[in-house]
Amino acid sequence: MDCITVLAQAVETTTQAGDEAVVPLDIIWDHITSLGFLEALTFISFGAVCLMYGWRVFKVLVVISFALLGLGIGLVVGGKIMGENNQIWTGLIGLVLLAGVSLPLMRYAVSILGAIAGGVVTSGIWYGCGLTEKYIWAGALIGIIAGGMISFIVFKVAIMLFSSLGGSTLMVVGILALLYQYQPTHEQVEYVVFKNKWFLPLALMAPTAIGLLIQNSFVKRSKEWEV
Repeated sequence: MDCITVLAQAVETTTQAGDEAVVPLDIIWDHITSLGFLEALTFISFGAVCLMYGWRVFKVLVVISFALLGLGIGLVVGGKIMGENNQIWTGLIGLVLLAGVSLPLMRYAVSILGAIAGGVVTSGIWYGCGLTEKYIWAGALIGIIAGGMISFIVFKVAIMLFSSLGGSTLMVVGILALLYQYQPTHEQVEYVVFKNKWFLPLALMAPTAIGLLIQNSFVKRSKEWEV
């Protein structure tokens, strides 16, 4: 099946869209609503720093991102091989390994994060437009390829893209958690998240775009910044 056929099928409006849902919205929402007040404020604060000054601390963000990625991979692999009781050790090994590898291979690590950010953006657009979810990988693949190419061509854009998207995600998660805890907006927030597919993608993309503009403005004024 070629890409044209896949895209053609994805654009078709089907009445079975709910049965084809692949985005784990329930799991994402459970994580958001499990945050406490202080945790939500921490997310918002750290997200704001990443959104505006990610270009200044991008090396730290890259190491943290790869450390968390290594931890996740280690926990999954360890759970399947060594059992749940011993998976923490494989998680720690994965954390140290990927965090250590990201330092000498910083340019490649940033390019990978830029590609992932591109995939998140395009898959979010796919989801927000109400296209068939089981083909969301096609939208993500477009963004991964585009983001990867941009990352290798214009390195600074990759830094601004992944740091802006990461900061936007943290801020949105924190704000939604606070709104959910506030009783007058409790039900309204949950309704908007689950009933309007465009809401979450728009909530992520708007701050990301603002972050890109802000960071680009700062980068232009800081001629001594080297990557």
